[in-house]
Amino acid sequence: MYIKSVHAAALAANFVAPKDMDINDPTSIRSVASTIAYGTMAYYSGNVTNTPETIAVFPEPHYWWQAGAAWGAMLDYSHYTGDSSYDEVITQALLSQVGPKFDLMVPLHYGSEGNDDQAFWSFSILDAAERNFPQPDDSIPPWLDIAVNIWNTMVPRWNESHCGGGLAWQIFDSNPNGMTYKNTVSNGGFFQLSARLARMTGNDTYLQWAEKIYDWTEKVHFIDAGYNVFDGGDSLVECRELNRSNVSYTYTQGIYMYGAAVLYNHTNGDEKWGNRTTGLLKAAHTTTQTYFSPYENATNIMFEHACEPYELCNIDQKSFKGYLARFMWATAKMMPSTLPDVQKLLNASAVAAAKACSGGENGTVCGQKWYVGGFDGNVGLGQQMSALEVVQGLLSQEATPPYKAGEVKHVKGSNKPPTIPT
Repeated sequence: MYIKSVHAAALAANFVAPKDMDINDPTSIRSVASTIAYGTMAYYSGNVTNTPETIAVFPEPHYWWQAGAAWGAMLDYSHYTGDSSYDEVITQALLSQVGPKFDLMVPLHYGSEGNDDQAFWSFSILDAAERNFPQPDDSIPPWLDIAVNIWNTMVPRWNESHCGGGLAWQIFDSNPNGMTYKNTVSNGGFFQLSARLARMTGNDTYLQWAEKIYDWTEKVHFIDAGYNVFDGGDSLVECRELNRSNVSYTYTQGIYMYGAAVLYNHTNGDEKWGNRTTGLLKAAHTTTQTYFSPYENATNIMFEHACEPYELCNIDQKSFKGYLARFMWATAKMMPSTLPDVQKLLNASAVAAAKACSGGENGTVCGQKWYVGGFDGNVGLGQQMSALEVVQGLLSQEATPPYKAGEVKHVKGSNKPPTIPT
């Protein structure tokens, strides 16, 4: 990887080892975020190989969806730190995956593209739109138009013939594993996409769909009365039997939380969405499904309760904490009354995550378990991304909030369009 900007060079000159991060010093936070971002991008070589098969994606065993999530983390890095070093690579990656109809339906990746995969890429497109991130290619629509196109592909997939509604996990019959499973991450992604489009456009159709999706999720008890978000249910039994064997994950809690917070903001403080947001936040750290404080000596430190204590997390699951961190920080921006609870939880988690980034030859590689007081030797892209999101989020409250209707612009930028392989 390389350092391109003056800002990045300044960060390198002020290097702070992650384990020594001072959460009260923005310069210290930016330095640590820069180091972790560099470690994240060390897994990527698509801008060097520059082929259709490698551009925008990370090497196996990482799936296409996680690449979309990684670019979202890097968009956050650029926005929160002000370091534009990676902006050109981010732009190239996002534009390379819009697909022939500019809707993130990418034939090359149909084999692994489900509704949840498309949703995670959509989050990155939404981030770009809400921040007026430059889109210099005249042959491709603006970010907001791409987000609308994505939404338009999801609406026809809403299937009321089983479970009274919902999206299936998968899109294509050629991916039979998941065609009868209705999972919360797919429906939560559709919900958040609808909520953010409602705020960005002012179009009530998106608001109505967001309400419809959330209400359905509650009706089938994927979100219970205590605001715990479960993984999903099988349409073969009309979603009556939920996948409840301790199967709930950080990322789904975060996806619904942020969608609710966006609607709280969009509706000028509607009590319903305020209650849902605070309920989802409270459930994340106070119920039996808590994602924080795994042990008495690890108060307010995030963990993936379904798999992390048992050494069972797969490649995907090792990145999930990052999305809860991302969406909790973003929730505080949309609903400032949540900030004290968010900071209580994520400040402690950020300190612990930074201490976990003390491995490797340089003492900066990130491990998985934040609650062990240091580096646990379990490394990977997901571990880097998760640490990056919780650490850089410390700067989020000083960043420009997401633009809304009337503020979103198509910014072309001054750079020439990045080369996209065909």
